[in-house]
Amino acid sequence: MLPLAAPSTAGNATAAPAATVTHARFTPMAAPTLADPAAMASMSVRSALEVELADGSRLAWPLAYRTLFITGERLPDGRGGEVVAGGCVDIDNRPIVDRSLAGRERQFYSDCPDGMTLLKLDRPAVAGVRGNAVFAVVQFEYVSRDAGGRRLDAPLPSPIAVLTLDQDPASGHLRLVQYRNVDSAPAHGLWTTCGASLSPWNTHLSSEEFAPDATTAAGSAWFRGFSRNLYGDPARANPYRYGHVPEVTVHADGSGSVRKHYCMGRISHEVVRVMPDERTVLMGDDWDNGGLFMFIADRPRELAAGTLYVAKWEQTSGKGPGAARLSWIRLGAATSAEIEALIDGGIEAARIIDVRTRAPDEPGFTRIPYAGRANWVRLKPGMDKAAAFLETHRYAALRGGSLGFTKMEGTAVDARDRLAYVAISRIERPMTDGSGGIRVEGPYSGAVYALNLRGRQHDSDGRAIDSDWVPVDMAAVPALVAEDFGGAPHRRQDALGNTADPERLATPDNLCFSAALRTLFIGEDSDTHVNNFLWAYHVDRRELVRILSCPVGAESTGLHAVDEINGWTYIASNFQHAGDWKRGLHDKVRDTLEPLVRANYRDRSGAAVGYLTAATGGIRLHRP
Repeated sequence: MLPLAAPSTAGNATAAPAATVTHARFTPMAAPTLADPAAMASMSVRSALEVELADGSRLAWPLAYRTLFITGERLPDGRGGEVVAGGCVDIDNRPIVDRSLAGRERQFYSDCPDGMTLLKLDRPAVAGVRGNAVFAVVQFEYVSRDAGGRRLDAPLPSPIAVLTLDQDPASGHLRLVQYRNVDSAPAHGLWTTCGASLSPWNTHLSSEEFAPDATTAAGSAWFRGFSRNLYGDPARANPYRYGHVPEVTVHADGSGSVRKHYCMGRISHEVVRVMPDERTVLMGDDWDNGGLFMFIADRPRELAAGTLYVAKWEQTSGKGPGAARLSWIRLGAATSAEIEALIDGGIEAARIIDVRTRAPDEPGFTRIPYAGRANWVRLKPGMDKAAAFLETHRYAALRGGSLGFTKMEGTAVDARDRLAYVAISRIERPMTDGSGGIRVEGPYSGAVYALNLRGRQHDSDGRAIDSDWVPVDMAAVPALVAEDFGGAPHRRQDALGNTADPERLATPDNLCFSAALRTLFIGEDSDTHVNNFLWAYHVDRRELVRILSCPVGAESTGLHAVDEINGWTYIASNFQHAGDWKRGLHDKVRDTLEPLVRANYRDRSGAAVGYLTAATGGIRLHRP
């Protein structure tokens, strides 16, 4: 979060913000090197923000990073006790204990804070707030390893929390007052919560990534382990309850409640982004053989009923990252209640669809791409609706959708220019081999695509699509295309170990857009950059600037641009899994940096939730 802090006005009476901001520009920072190992092993910020006011005057503010907490810390729960930040709990909200080190048992906690939103309420009621009460919702994707440093053999349920923050009216700076876990039992626990966005009606729209395959879950040690961790019973969890969009409502006392929407498609949800009509939702799908999905709600501000679509990529160019016109295939309409009723009734994959992993001799099967391999599927009679909303990837491919995208990550919307942005983190098979209906060249390290949004569109059945915010084409933004060394990863490296040019973005992931700053923010999740970066791309000047460097091996997460809360502007920025060493990429730096990462971040088990800011004061982009 970025309260854009102003310099002191002492001795400069003209510095008072008497005019509104008309232009904003970030000045860049260099990528850190081994000449400054401390910068490579921490959240490093050596960038600045410059603004031009309506009267023509200019101001500049050096930026810095402030940490709200490191996961694993004990924080006040607002009820006289403490809670472990990012701590994992079971379905009854009991701590899940890590017993990997005898005599050093502790609660599991996540090193992977991800999606974050910032909001305010009209009548907050939290003790200990001296200035303005501001709330943040933070979700945690997973736990990388146990206390002994070993990778887990099964996922833990994802925690999610509401933070109460005390906003200093004089500076906009934020102080943590209270940390409250959200009870996820009403949503049957949460699975791999990744990116998030703030809805236009002030709720936190979460995500469940990597929807478990219901056709194999009963025999999957990974999914059965999740069920054991959540319920204490490896057979109790139902895979169809995961892979949806949870929505969190924040209450005046700093608590939160969650419900899942089962009618938005069961996919590998990344960020879901609601358009200005408050009905149309664009959804990233981080999956091998993923699709571009759109949901249009029946009513504004209510995602519990609507129509689901998948895009068809009609390629116009295969050069580089490619380009296409987009048409839309209607998959079906449903309410969340009726799909949840199917799950409650015990519906199983075998009642919906027949799936084979080898070509069968039986008639009626169709070959489709699924999760990087071929499936042969046959829909059971009368099961179109169940398949559309519970077997969405397979059904969308069966209906002719382009299920050929790879690692489709963040989404963002520029309402003024009627543009959406979508990040493809890695362009690899099947996006390059044509098996999913797309055949482009690359680069492996990805690109950000722009999509024009239009009305008066029709779906594959000839029906009018009831939205003025339908993506009609898709092409990479030239300045936002990665450049691999040697044309592919791991062929040639620079002196630090990068296999993609560090002066360009690589493997873009988190996206958010600030209308006030006219800036698209892009966070990386790279296996081709030694450090991952946060970039600012000014859409009018087409200028890309590095503004933050994450700790080595860490992913940039939690992006959320807020143009104004009580007069202050914020941009959230977290990181996850510092020191996630990759063989070949980090070989030249690991020996030097590993001791520093361990010292900074709880022996490599902690990660930061925090924000960019300047040292003192604050700047308002709008008059209070």
